[in-house]
Amino acid sequence: MQQSALPEVDFQLEIMGEPCPYPAVATLEAMSQLAVGQVLEVVTDCLQSINNIPLDAKNHGYQVLALTQQGPLVRFLLRK
Repeated sequence: MQQSALPEVDFQLEIMGEPCPYPAVATLEAMSQLAVGQVLEVVTDCLQSINNIPLDAKNHGYQVLALTQQGPLVRFLLRK
């Protein structure tokens, strides 16, 4: 993965040990606080989020810039 191609992260949200749908709900709450163009990094260990967060982001008009999984951790970069 080319790190140089990814934008700088404006805010980070770590959600560990929480079952779905909490990570997706918390992500949408955080995204609503951002200014247009800002980037949120979300790190979670809820594997169902691989489906939920990108779908919710798209439905709210946000852009999924990256989705990576390393072991039990899933990392998302989202732009408002």
